[in-house]
This record gives sequence, C-alpha cells and structure tokens, in this order.
Amino acid sequence: MTQISTMPTSTMPYKNAVLDDQQLQQALKKINPKFGDFVTRVAGEAWGLPLIDQKTKALIVITVDVVNQNLLGSGTPFAAHVDMAIKQGVTRAEIEELLLFLCVYAGFNKAAASFGALDEILTD
Repeated sequence: MTQISTMPTSTMPYKNAVLDDQQLQQALKKINPKFGDFVTRVAGEAWGLPLIDQKTKALIVITVDVVNQNLLGSGTPFAAHVDMAIKQGVTRAEIEELLLFLCVYAGFNKAAASFGALDEILTD
C-alpha cells in the first residue's frame, strides 16, 4: 500500500487539491502515466469549480469511497482521499464524525469497514 502523509505539507490548504498537490500527481502517474495525466486534468477541473470549498469536496469524496466501499487495496482511492482531506484541514475527528453520520445513510457495515480502513491508513 502507498504510504500516505497524515500531516499537511504546508500550513495553508491547497487552492486546488489536485492541481496543487505534486505528490498526488506523481502517485497517479505511477499507476499509469496516461491515467495520471488524465485524472489530473479532469479531477483538477472539477476541484477548481468555485462554489464548493476544497474541505467540503474532500469530505464528499470520502463519502463516495464509503458508499462504494473503495477502501483498501491496490488502486483504491480512500487513503489518497483521506490524505487530501487532511491537507485541506479536515481532522481525524471530523472524518470519524462523517463516518458515524454515514452509518445512517450508507449502512452500518460500510461505516464499520471504513473505520477499520481509516485506522489502518492513519496508523501506518
């Protein structure tokens, strides 16, 4: 599994969580160079939309991962999205509260698996 930083690399959140994060872009290119370039362009444009702030977008992508159970293993985005959220100022406590909230709407089993994955990601 790719090692994820649990501390922001700067004191200020990125203006664009995809386009401003060179570490993320390199990780995407390691999956496949064309895939990395494509995802950077498309996701970068989506993350650049102005009405929803970067922190909220980071919480939304974590929600999508929970609902789809894209949590651990090769090619799954949950660890990258947790890292992205932390870089945007989201705390572990906020992620945990989000997972509790999602118990009601996504299902208790999905939330339980997500808590386990979160623990694994943040203790590595």
